[in-house]
Amino acid sequence: MDLAGYQYTWLIILGIAIFFAVRLGVGYWASRRVSSAADYIVAGRSLPVYIAGASIMATWFAAETLMGASSIAYQYGLQGVVFDPFGAAFCLFLSGFLFIRLMRRARYLTLVDFFERRYGKTMTMLCSIAQLLTYFAWTGAQIVAGGNIIHALLGWPVEVGMIAVAVFVTTYTTMGGMLADTLLDFMQMFFTAGGITLIFLGVLKAVGGWSGMTTDAGSLYVSNPFTLMPIAGDEGYLGYTGWVGWFYWLAAWMAVGLGSVPAQDLMQRSMSARNEATSVHGTYLAGILYLVFGVMSPLIGIMMFKLYPNIAPEQTEFLLVSAAIQHLHPVLTAIFIAALAAALMSTSDSSILAGASVVTENMLPFFRPHTSEESRLRWTRIMVVVIGAISIALALMAGTIYKLAMVAWSLLLVGLFAPFALGMYWKKANRSGAIASFLGGFLAWVILVFVFFNGIGGVESTYAICEQDFECGFWDAVYIGSTPAFIISVVLMIAVSLATQKSDPPLPITDVDGNPMPFKDRLGILPLRDALWAKDDEPAEAST
Repeated sequence: MDLAGYQYTWLIILGIAIFFAVRLGVGYWASRRVSSAADYIVAGRSLPVYIAGASIMATWFAAETLMGASSIAYQYGLQGVVFDPFGAAFCLFLSGFLFIRLMRRARYLTLVDFFERRYGKTMTMLCSIAQLLTYFAWTGAQIVAGGNIIHALLGWPVEVGMIAVAVFVTTYTTMGGMLADTLLDFMQMFFTAGGITLIFLGVLKAVGGWSGMTTDAGSLYVSNPFTLMPIAGDEGYLGYTGWVGWFYWLAAWMAVGLGSVPAQDLMQRSMSARNEATSVHGTYLAGILYLVFGVMSPLIGIMMFKLYPNIAPEQTEFLLVSAAIQHLHPVLTAIFIAALAAALMSTSDSSILAGASVVTENMLPFFRPHTSEESRLRWTRIMVVVIGAISIALALMAGTIYKLAMVAWSLLLVGLFAPFALGMYWKKANRSGAIASFLGGFLAWVILVFVFFNGIGGVESTYAICEQDFECGFWDAVYIGSTPAFIISVVLMIAVSLATQKSDPPLPITDVDGNPMPFKDRLGILPLRDALWAKDDEPAEAST
């Protein structure tokens, strides 16, 4: 889509310029209030519930939710977006209920802190590498989307747009850290959520209301666009039938639904909350907001298919922008597209900061064990720049948004979810089991991708099903292979831990001060009043 010929392109550019100026201003303001790594990474653990929830929601309400989901739903209906927003909302509710409370109580700065205390140094390094690979891919997806927006607005080459967006995001993140990110997320959420709601209502009116949306609805490749389940017969799930189709369907739920649980950006924002109750209810609030507003984008894609059924698949990436131009006033269109650009930056800054935090807090001590607070802060800022640069390189090599974002979390699904979840709730989980689970799950995933892509052992080749389209066959094999790889990871975690209890006694979970933490009172069942009115770390921590 080329917006250069749009009559009000100047208005959109003005809106984006204003948003950019505000982000730089907030970054500078926040930089004056950052004096330690804790301030920079977790905003001094001072966020109230409404900012914590809005920040998580805004961080995840990113390129693939807004632009990618409408495009994929146009082609495959709700089947295609099981990954996100449905899997993502499931992740938020699951994390809030099972994991967030203990992480906040332990006062960790990074998710890797848990792995270090539960499993030791080797697992710390493996986990850190996995987190970095994930955030390279995740940030790259947002940079690709940003580059496409710049290309559509100004006619610049997409590659130039990617570099411009990445440089800008890296600049203000380097200045203000988590405090700047959360404040900007909170402000930007209102524009993004409001804009997607107005577009949804406008397109809904165009198709004749709710009955018009559901009557004779369709999508490019799927007969029933409103089902999340595999379709009986030849359609299956995204074109795959039998047990392979069910593997793909499970992978769609688990890629983000479980893969994002052991992720630094989610835990980092939850650990920035003022107390346990705030962190838990902030995550629940984010899940509700995400599901409500996140489902609008794919529904817009389905309705746009009814209105314009002849759009080529490769032209659907800007379907949401087209809907805004056609169904909103030019001023509202400018505000929404500017907020869309801000949403892409919101996710980019969060993922860059998450990766930098892991390097500084968990990898740097291997090489500089006695680093001062001032040096840690300086190194975190340096790593923001480094990770931004690497993410640009990855974005330049990849051209897709939705798939690049989703595969990022599959990396964590096959290697880290089992050690994280079982480490939280199973006392016999040990270092040997965690290492075997991580390496075995990842190696099995690589092998299974090769098996499914080439159709080895009687399995139908994804490459053949995609009619010799390498990219399609590869991505399908990546997702399908992640399901059995995840199962292998869980089995190895349990089996190896049980077999090595004597030679490798399990370590207890400890907080940042090294104090053991009890296996009780860790579910996300806390009074809402404690999230709304309790003082920092009261009474939730005190009561446990």
